[in-house]
Amino acid sequence: MLSRVVIGLMSAAGAAVMGVPGVATADDPPPLPNVNAFTPVKTSEYAVMDNKWYAFTTPDGITCVLQRDGGYGCSGAIPAAPNGANMVSGGTGAPGFASAAAPVFSVVDGAKPLPANSRISYQTVSCGTDGVMTACVDGRNQSGFVISPAGSYVVGDRPSGIKPSVRIG
Repeated sequence: MLSRVVIGLMSAAGAAVMGVPGVATADDPPPLPNVNAFTPVKTSEYAVMDNKWYAFTTPDGITCVLQRDGGYGCSGAIPAAPNGANMVSGGTGAPGFASAAAPVFSVVDGAKPLPANSRISYQTVSCGTDGVMTACVDGRNQSGFVISPAGSYVVGDRPSGIKPSVRIG
C-alpha cells in the first residue's frame, strides 16, 4: 500500500516537473561534478522499500533515492532551489524541480546518511556528496542535478559526446 502511495505522489510530482523550469537563469548551468570520483558505498547497505530503492540522506537532511526502475531524485528543503522547489527528480530524460505538498521521499524508513566524499551507484545513475554539495548524474545522457547552498540546478539531456558549457564570469 505504501508503495502505491509513493508512486502516486511521484506521479503527481513528475507531472509538476513538466511545468517548472529547471534553471532560474538563461545562462547555462555549470557542468555536473564528477561524482564517480568519490568512493563507492555498498548499495545493499542502502536498500529500502523491499529492495526496490536505494536511499540515503544528505548532510543537510534531504532524502534521496535511486529506484531500480531507473528513476532518481531528492526531496526536502532543497537550498537555493528554483521557485522554492522541494523536490528534484529524473528518469529517462532530463531531471527537473517540482514542489510537492510534503517531501515525497521522506516516507522512506531507514535511509542512512551518505558519508562525505562517497557515492552510491545503480546501473547508469550515480549520486554522491562531498559533505556540502550533493549531485546525481545519469551516465546515459549526462543529465543530472546538483543540490548546494551555493545554488541548486539541473543539467539537462545532452547528446553523448557534447560537453556542457562552463559559465565564465
